[in-house]
Amino acid sequence: MKRIIKKIYVWHPTPPFYYGWLVLIIAGFGAFAATGISQTVLGGVQDFIIIDMEWNRQTIALTATAGTWASGFVAIAIGRLVDKHGPRLIMPIATLIVGIGSILLSNSKTLWAFVTIYIIIRAIAGPSLQNLIPRTVAVNFFSKKRNLAMGITTFNKIAGESINLQIITSLASTFSWRIAYKIVGAITIPLCIPILLIVRHKPEDINLLPDGNLNHNSEQTNKQLDDKIWTVKEILKFRSFWFILSGEFIAGASTSMIIFQVVPYLTDAYVDTQTAILALTLGNILGGISVPIWGYLTDKFTTKRIAILIITLAIIPTILLTQLDTQIYGFWLMLIWTTITGSILVLGSMLYGTVFSRKSYGTVAGITGPSRTAAVGLGPTLGALIIRISKSYSPIFFVATIGYGLALVLFSSIKYETHPK
Repeated sequence: MKRIIKKIYVWHPTPPFYYGWLVLIIAGFGAFAATGISQTVLGGVQDFIIIDMEWNRQTIALTATAGTWASGFVAIAIGRLVDKHGPRLIMPIATLIVGIGSILLSNSKTLWAFVTIYIIIRAIAGPSLQNLIPRTVAVNFFSKKRNLAMGITTFNKIAGESINLQIITSLASTFSWRIAYKIVGAITIPLCIPILLIVRHKPEDINLLPDGNLNHNSEQTNKQLDDKIWTVKEILKFRSFWFILSGEFIAGASTSMIIFQVVPYLTDAYVDTQTAILALTLGNILGGISVPIWGYLTDKFTTKRIAILIITLAIIPTILLTQLDTQIYGFWLMLIWTTITGSILVLGSMLYGTVFSRKSYGTVAGITGPSRTAAVGLGPTLGALIIRISKSYSPIFFVATIGYGLALVLFSSIKYETHPK
């Protein structure tokens, strides 16, 4: 029996293309599982929960913030674990927990039950299935096409959000949000099987090289940098690390502050709920499609230049949202805004992947996890607070514009040639 189990465990398919691409596809299953309870999806379906539970939007925003922050702290441990042991067991276990947790969430009757369950599954799902581990695997399997691969992991996340938004809102409209999460949980649980069978930590685990390169000698030119194991002390001494960290935090907070309010913003401007959800969904899809394209461009040019370009483009629709009539132009502006900003939450990860070696990427991602998730978690609560005090959505767009401006300055200050020795 042990021999059979071992044989199944070491088995892997032999696709007619590079195995790394198959790993990214299967990692998309994990992203689908994780995004059912992601901050974006919760923001899109919050009104169904609010009506049923008789809560308010601030309560849902605080729940989203707490879950996202919890995932940041869990990411510290996950980052070290994935560098040391790989994602092989972490990802399927996390998928199973999310599936069961979604079913339990659907049965919650009190605020404390809902909040506790949500925080637990969100904390596990975020780093394990949605960002840290998939991006670490992308860094390990790819070198020349690294940012394209990381862009695909972000597309997986955004595609998962878009699919879940439609599934959950359709089921919630027809039945209830509880039925929706029961069904999503039931769909999620079996996904742990292909993840367990196919995902690997690095190509060397199955006698391959990054990018599917067959020439061992060609890897020697990048070996010293790519195989360097960075210590935490070295990472923290690197000035550009702090520029990336700060820029990522500000841009992430600015983006999440708006994206959580997309549906309420449009519905409060007398756009019907389904149209508002459609704007968020389409924007997410288009944003997801754009991320691998940006990743491809960063591999051809530089990550820094593309990051500056994306932040600059994001400022334009953000300003226009304060100037034009929401009822007439809101849908299209939000569609453009979400399409552009879909890449912002992965810019920091791409920059880290360019600067640091693949053997240390999980550690770097773990160190930066609390900052990244603090930013993404801060957005919904900060936005809800600003709107509540000002009685208007315009201030959040002004604050986001300033944030993008600061991020632009910080990303422009990054220097690759100052690696500590």
